[in-house]
Amino acid sequence: MRRRHMVARRCGRSSSRVAQSVHGSRRPSEPNPSSDQVQPVYLSHITLVSSIGIGLAATLEALREHRSGLAPCAFETVDLHTFVGQVADSALAPVREDLHRFDCRNNRLAQLALKQDGFVAAVAQARSRFGPARVGVFVGTSTSGILETELAYRRRDPLTGALPADFEYAGRHNTYSLGAFVQAWLDLRGPSEVISTACSSSAKVFAAAARAIAAGVCDAAVVGGADSLCLTALYGFHSLGLVSPAPCRPFDRERSGISIGEGAGFALLVPEAGATDLRLLGVGESADAHHMSTPHPDGLGARLAMQRALQSARLDADGIDYINLHGTATRTNDESEARAVHDLFGTVTPCSSTKGWTGHGLGASGIIEAAICWLALRHGFLPGSCNTQVRDPALEVNYLLDNRSARVDRVMSNSFGFGGSNCSIVLGRA
Repeated sequence: MRRRHMVARRCGRSSSRVAQSVHGSRRPSEPNPSSDQVQPVYLSHITLVSSIGIGLAATLEALREHRSGLAPCAFETVDLHTFVGQVADSALAPVREDLHRFDCRNNRLAQLALKQDGFVAAVAQARSRFGPARVGVFVGTSTSGILETELAYRRRDPLTGALPADFEYAGRHNTYSLGAFVQAWLDLRGPSEVISTACSSSAKVFAAAARAIAAGVCDAAVVGGADSLCLTALYGFHSLGLVSPAPCRPFDRERSGISIGEGAGFALLVPEAGATDLRLLGVGESADAHHMSTPHPDGLGARLAMQRALQSARLDADGIDYINLHGTATRTNDESEARAVHDLFGTVTPCSSTKGWTGHGLGASGIIEAAICWLALRHGFLPGSCNTQVRDPALEVNYLLDNRSARVDRVMSNSFGFGGSNCSIVLGRA
């Protein structure tokens, strides 16, 4: 299921077209001066928690060692033959006592991420510099605290069917729970927004925050998201025939579906370079609305999102050094995304999906993969594809199986959601 918690802006078709001439084996797109440009915003700090590690250092170590976080599903009472990317229950401490009304698995993941990588100190500096009312919070989630309601249903009154009196829907399940929790945990009072557009949720927050900063609504912003395992997601995707019985194998000839994961991550966006020279260079969004659970077969929406991201960043295809693909490992998603990537980038630009490591983080996948792109930029490291064994020859892109060391200046990260809600972001050096 998908909930929208935002007002979609109308995006007309760009007047520019993908160049038909081929330069080598790459098909460049021409920047469109009339497209929306992202006001310069820098990624001051970033943090991440997923099944492969708690914090950036642990994540990088797992990537370098090709160590997947996927394991046979033993979550709650789930009885499915599949693998999941689960963060250990022992790592998820109850939320801070003064915020007890927000206590749920989703917010515990968020809290764990907030505590990593010096993020709290960085936000405190921004709060001191700009004021708590001038730092916004823009986060994405898909599942939110659904698990809390599932657990509450087990404890319904046997006679009346009433939910238990201690069940707190607004704080623990409601989509906005994550935004309210993060804002309160960080002691911020600026604009706050939760975006729920399935798998593009925590990628779209970068666009929302950049627009807010450009409009003068806030001076800095915390962006990110969290999604947690729950029975609704696991059984729901299984009912659609999308869950793999083995660890997912993106772009593999024998791929058979997704492995659901969970995680959380956050980035601090500021208007000036400081501790980092990494910037949000561009954002592209589209909504192809082809089908509720199947992408457009020719990758129309994916191509538009990537093209608009390039235009926003004033780059052509040659300017991207690596693409982190949405790459869910379903037959249709990988096929349509490969067509879209081939149309814009040909067979030159290195690309891979990192979902073989973390699983599909659903609404958190955007921030999980943005953080991995941050590591690629910081360490000159292109991640290969964990679990993928034999590349599907029908998918004509430069898909990496093994890790590669290379200078990386600009990367693109794709997040494509159910119903055709698509977002591509470009990160790079200033």
